Amino acid sequence: MPLDTPVPVKRALISVSDKTGLIAFGRFLSERGVEILSTGGSAKALSDAGVPVVEVAAHTGFPEIMDGRVKTLHPKIHGGILARRDLPDHLAAMEAHGIAGIDMVVSNLYPFEATLASGADFDTCVENIDIGGPAMVRAAAKNHDFVAIVTDPVDYASIEEEMRELGGAVSAALRRRLAMTAFAHTAAYDSMIARWLAAEEGETFPGRLTSAGVLQQTLRYGENPHQEAALYLQSPARPGVASAEQLQGKELSYNNLNDTNAAFELVSEFDAPTVAIIKHANPCGVASRATLTEAYGEALACDPVSAFGGIIAINRSLDAATAGEIAKLFAEVVIAPAVDDDARGILAAKKNLRLLVTGAMADPAAPGLVTMPLAGGFLAQSRDNGRIAAGDLRIVTKRAPSERELTDMIFAFRVAKHVKSNAIVYARDGATVGIGAGQMSRVDSSRIAAWKAREAAEQAPGEGAAPKTEGAAVASDAFFPFADGLLAAAEAGATAVIQPGGSMRDDEVIAAADEAGLAMAFTGMRHFRH
Repeated sequence: MPLDTPVPVKRALISVSDKTGLIAFGRFLSERGVEILSTGGSAKALSDAGVPVVEVAAHTGFPEIMDGRVKTLHPKIHGGILARRDLPDHLAAMEAHGIAGIDMVVSNLYPFEATLASGADFDTCVENIDIGGPAMVRAAAKNHDFVAIVTDPVDYASIEEEMRELGGAVSAALRRRLAMTAFAHTAAYDSMIARWLAAEEGETFPGRLTSAGVLQQTLRYGENPHQEAALYLQSPARPGVASAEQLQGKELSYNNLNDTNAAFELVSEFDAPTVAIIKHANPCGVASRATLTEAYGEALACDPVSAFGGIIAINRSLDAATAGEIAKLFAEVVIAPAVDDDARGILAAKKNLRLLVTGAMADPAAPGLVTMPLAGGFLAQSRDNGRIAAGDLRIVTKRAPSERELTDMIFAFRVAKHVKSNAIVYARDGATVGIGAGQMSRVDSSRIAAWKAREAAEQAPGEGAAPKTEGAAVASDAFFPFADGLLAAAEAGATAVIQPGGSMRDDEVIAAADEAGLAMAFTGMRHFRH
């Protein structure tokens, strides 16, 4: 059982890569009579600041060798850390071998992550894999009954507070919490190295798949109030909602984060100024135009009812004109790579609106893995970073699409990638005009999209406006298994169809398209999104 008594700190070993707060903490320990052992850069930094330090080499009687690869891997270090002070044979071994106890280890590891992010070559990355550090950290964490292990400078303040209150000692509760942090620290470090080596070897799915995240914030609740939730950041960071700066508004909820991620990933697909409005992780309007203001207006027109209380994502710096239009609608979140000062001032009046800035757009072609939990395990797959261009299409009907139809087909298919399956997307002139999502039947998705378009036309200014599905292109995320879904699109006025193809009844579907005078292209690529 863990010992529940405070442990006085008489000797500390300090060897850190991240030197944030090092001098102040070292001075605090020294002023309380703690002997400080240290190595390399940490020892120099402390000594230069006037903090008394004993070099590890002097303590062990053995010099650093092999370019510093071996310096703390010594019985006088690890014996001092691992010895249980409540076992007579451990104490006898310490006395017999001249091993002094070490009551605190302050260590964080070589900057492998920063080295990798810098684009360093393989050998440099290998040299930044720490060995002695993890060994000390794990040893101290294992023996936390007697040793305080400090891996995060954030914890210096709580340690100082306890040592002041407890006469230079650290409580058992804090030692256990520090041990938990330490094991998470080394686990994340090893996970990062394992993932890097797997990538170097071209192993998408290694024998053991590891992952690590850093707690960003705990959330009020999860998808529902009875569920707990938290947000974690992973490395390397992908621009998006997880790493965005929140400029204003209420705390983000689990559902806000999920929906905002969906919105930002969608607008990242497009090069032209684009706005997407998302509700419950599905787009209710997407448009690309010459200006953001125009794009926002067209995105909103697709389904203004569903847009109420939605998420708005933008792939350009948000300007004042667009912000002014957005301010007319109740929205939960606005996310953009940047926001100019005038736009920020306009949205500041919407106190509850969350305004997020990412600093950059996400690369839609970037590789990566996504996971989904299962009972007893999880699924892993590569991100859906597939994209279709005009040259990838196979025209299968007698009539080829016009240039406008072709452009709208590609736009609609790119949006369909971000709509829950079964997905049907109608687009005209670079804007969605009807979206059907998440239905068990593809023909139902097609009908819902057409119905949404008719509803939007009825609410548009003026009377007798025709649904914008007339003359539109329609995209399906997967093949039409029967001609009925395609015929429903034709009934709604669509003139061009884009779909993966591959059904046993492709010939029937093609014949139906020809009979209806539609132009149809096969992509050969499916975009299921469950």
